[in-house]
Amino acid sequence: MNMTKTYSGYDAIIIGAGPGGIYAACRLAEHARNSGHPLRIAIIEKGKKLSERHCPSKEKNIKCIGCKICAITEGFGGCGAVSDFKFPITNDFGGTLWEKVGKPKALELMQYVDRINKDVLAKRDIAVPKLFSTRNSQFKKLCTQNNLHLLDAEIRHLGTDLGQIVMQDLYQLLCNSGVDFYFETRVTAIEPAASAQGAADGGAYVVRSDDACWQSNNVIVSAGRSGSKWLGQVCAELGISTISNRVDIGVRVELPEEVFSHITDELYESKIVYKTKTYEDNVRTFCMNPRGAVVTENVDGYITVNGHSYEDESLKTNNTNFALLCSKHFTQPFNNSNEYGESIVKLSNMLGGGVIVQRFGDLVRGKRSTKSRIENSTVIPTLQAEPGDLGLVLPKRILDNIIEMIYALDKIAPGTANDDTLLYGVEVKFYNMEVDVTENLESHAYPGLFIIGDGSGWTHSLSQSAASGVHVADTIFQRRTHSVL
Repeated sequence: MNMTKTYSGYDAIIIGAGPGGIYAACRLAEHARNSGHPLRIAIIEKGKKLSERHCPSKEKNIKCIGCKICAITEGFGGCGAVSDFKFPITNDFGGTLWEKVGKPKALELMQYVDRINKDVLAKRDIAVPKLFSTRNSQFKKLCTQNNLHLLDAEIRHLGTDLGQIVMQDLYQLLCNSGVDFYFETRVTAIEPAASAQGAADGGAYVVRSDDACWQSNNVIVSAGRSGSKWLGQVCAELGISTISNRVDIGVRVELPEEVFSHITDELYESKIVYKTKTYEDNVRTFCMNPRGAVVTENVDGYITVNGHSYEDESLKTNNTNFALLCSKHFTQPFNNSNEYGESIVKLSNMLGGGVIVQRFGDLVRGKRSTKSRIENSTVIPTLQAEPGDLGLVLPKRILDNIIEMIYALDKIAPGTANDDTLLYGVEVKFYNMEVDVTENLESHAYPGLFIIGDGSGWTHSLSQSAASGVHVADTIFQRRTHSVL
């Protein structure tokens, strides 16, 4: 007996309720309101509602217990809803959306997303945090003088607290707009309806879970980084071409907030790139959290490290943390960048039972950090992690790059290379293979199948992921309007 529930009549099905999916739905709902043409939209998400996302390790200050569905990386709002919630408006980093839509259009889309966030806060009578800008910054010259490159960007930092307010209000807006949500639902397949068994006349594509299926002419896949492995499988099943992408590997640095305060007070986040003298590899800062906290993430069962920060003064710490990352690409004979990253995370988890923490002074002297050394450190860690030796985990080339970068940063932020600076490992950013899509982020072989966000390989930030969703929403609505006319 077939117990599969079938849902049809949708103008768009969105897989994944991260930034790409959320802002795509918001834009479609806006088009429907303004035009008077109602749209039926479904969002399928394997995680939980934002109000139900609770991380035991964070709330109880214990090590990650490996939940089947990680509350940090999965659920409404995606990873960004419970992390730092920064929206950089720039084409210099955070993805290459501009390669598909053009640089002016990419900035326009990101500015639109920024306006949505500001409007939500304004309706709540909450002061909108300032827009930081690196343009004309005095630190650009200082970086250049020390062989460092400060990337241009405007950044709006909302923090985990304000970010959750924005996400919750957008969720309510979408519910009020008639969007159907299917939480704790894992998509198992996407099939063309013409070849799908049991498909009714409900659209060009069938989206399946274990006990239900949905049909529509438009499917937006917004799987995020955490869904990159799944998306790779979907692309393989459908014969969609992908290009081998990168994996970013490194550590999260934690030090007294005073060390970087002269930079973070003006810029909040500084994206700094350094080309090492030893290997001529690029190392970059990533996800800077002034007066923030270091946290863990569970990605497909692997425990990695990340950072959060808040706008609420009462939730701030005395430390600043940021990542130092090296990008690795592989072609032949091995071309699976994510698998390489997973092997390093697995080694870290095996040696440390999760995340390892080490003093910088111990690392450069080849010593394993111990509990007593960490306790006697002048930097009080914000994450409970296992003292250990990152030299037994990270490849020598990556480790050499990180050490050299820390000494380079010490020239513009004296104190970065202090012995008591803490390094947490490993931090790994997994990316999907770069999916072959059109300028509308649509599959060449499957019209109406859109692949957006960080899972697509084209975006690597909240702002560009959200912008990609807005772009696709515009495309879908324009086509629907033309077909109606």
